[in-house]
Amino acid sequence: MSPNPMGTADVTDNDRLWAAISWVIPIIGSIIALVLENTKSRPFVRYHAIQSLIFGVVAYVLLTIVATVTLGIGGLCCIVPLVVQLYYAYQAYQGSYFEVPFLTNFAKQQGWLK
Repeated sequence: MSPNPMGTADVTDNDRLWAAISWVIPIIGSIIALVLENTKSRPFVRYHAIQSLIFGVVAYVLLTIVATVTLGIGGLCCIVPLVVQLYYAYQAYQGSYFEVPFLTNFAKQQGWLK
């Protein structure tokens, strides 16, 4: 498990579950985790929900562009983000803080993550 960069209290089982849900269903799961009263104030859940929300939006846009350019033939490109999401969901469920290349730094620069 990675060290806790947020300097917060221990991560609960519920935190790990919501972080994983955020990665499995990136846009919807993340938004739900960010608005539910019992999860929105949890640093671990917020950290993963924000990253997965950005990941989901970027993946959706890129997949739409690829599908449009290749006239639907590039449908196999959907597998790559899905595998990455499942890997990140597993890492989050293990209680790990990790950085997603480019996206974590972007979120930190915007002030969305600490």
